[in-house]
Amino acid sequence: MADSPCWIGLDLGTSGCRAMAIDRAGEPIALAKAELPAIHANQANQASQANQANSRANQTNSRGPVSGAIEQDPEHWWRAVIEVLSQLSCDLGRYRPQRLCVDGTSATLLLCTPQGEPLTRALMYNDARAVDEAQIIAEYAPEDSPARAPSASLAKLLSLRRQLDPDQPALALHQADWISGRLRGRFGDSDWNNALKLGFDPHRLAYPPWLLALDLAPVELPRCHPPGADLGPASAEVAAATGLAPTLRIAAGTTDSTAATLAAGARAPGDAVTSLGSTLVLKLVSKRAVADAACGVYSHRIGHLWLVGGASNSGGAVLRQSFDDAQLRRLSERIDPTRASGLDYYPLPHRGERFPIADPSLAPRITPRPADDSLFLAGLFEGIAQIERAGYQRLRELGAPAPTRILSCGGGAQNRVWSAIRSRVLGLPVECARQQEAAYGAALLARGDWGAAVGQDENGQLPGGLTG
Repeated sequence: MADSPCWIGLDLGTSGCRAMAIDRAGEPIALAKAELPAIHANQANQASQANQANSRANQTNSRGPVSGAIEQDPEHWWRAVIEVLSQLSCDLGRYRPQRLCVDGTSATLLLCTPQGEPLTRALMYNDARAVDEAQIIAEYAPEDSPARAPSASLAKLLSLRRQLDPDQPALALHQADWISGRLRGRFGDSDWNNALKLGFDPHRLAYPPWLLALDLAPVELPRCHPPGADLGPASAEVAAATGLAPTLRIAAGTTDSTAATLAAGARAPGDAVTSLGSTLVLKLVSKRAVADAACGVYSHRIGHLWLVGGASNSGGAVLRQSFDDAQLRRLSERIDPTRASGLDYYPLPHRGERFPIADPSLAPRITPRPADDSLFLAGLFEGIAQIERAGYQRLRELGAPAPTRILSCGGGAQNRVWSAIRSRVLGLPVECARQQEAAYGAALLARGDWGAAVGQDENGQLPGGLTG
């Protein structure tokens, strides 16, 4: 029997690496996973000093612990990638992988040589040391640009550049960019989604003039492609090391949150995905991009459509402050989701909110607390649902469509009582997403379901003459 085709998604998250293969029908056929070393703030600095090939005693990494520093050795990613792809290869049987797409944590960035050798450690998605650099960027970037934050890729680029010799050629690459490059043995490519916080303009499909006016030398910006676009074949060395077919090709990647949204089943304008993890993250498919820098709202481009997103500080972390898993299950059984709690809560784990209200001093509102713990939990569920509703309303006010269906992922999506309360508050059915692995969303991109395939115009063309 001839080999059957399959497509691979590779997901690099905060603590691990996962690879999933799907068949022609979109059904998962194999999953492999590996852990990554734990990341701790400031802990990486000492190792980073020892890791620098050149002695730069007057630069950032030699000044001791850096406030807000959260780093990781990119070689840890690569070892995990080879491990999971080797595992996956053993499980594919008669399936022959066609393309592979990588998703990585948004705004995780490193500098490397044109040949891909790391010149710095990677600054992780939540590394926020680049406050001074962000102030410089704010003098150039528009107010609604996602590249203005200290945790954005562009600020990290400027911060990492301090570690370079003035004449050292360097590439700025995100986590997914660098892994895709190592898989191919060729570096310097990124995608519309990862490059958004580097300053890439997804409307013009180019780096904007304000960014080019910044002095980034000697660092070179990557070329940007539609997510899912074909970048070329995997290297013979990778095929030999993993056991994957030497004909495997590599697709342009995306961010982990975008891949997770695609995995959940978002397809058409009005499709919404709510992630109920430690925080509350909303994503909504829209025909137009919207932005609100004050609330952290921005839009990722997928073909001719957009994924609009915002994230509240509310979420599961608030529940964890009062209840463990067993208590949540037991108390949920005592809640009637059809009845309002009568409590007016704005559940936050600590002071400060970012979306749908941008107020760093906003205090949690979780009082009065009734004697009945199940009623208290119902009030928390309801309060978070009210924030979810306000979040989608805020996106609508900015120009995004109203949700027509809501898919849920994350741990909280498994709680049927909470889902019923959310459905009552939102006035829409709430479905638990069938697929919750970001790697599945990346596999869909590899197969051409999204990015370079979905959202084409009536002539089958992507904007700007680009092809998949």
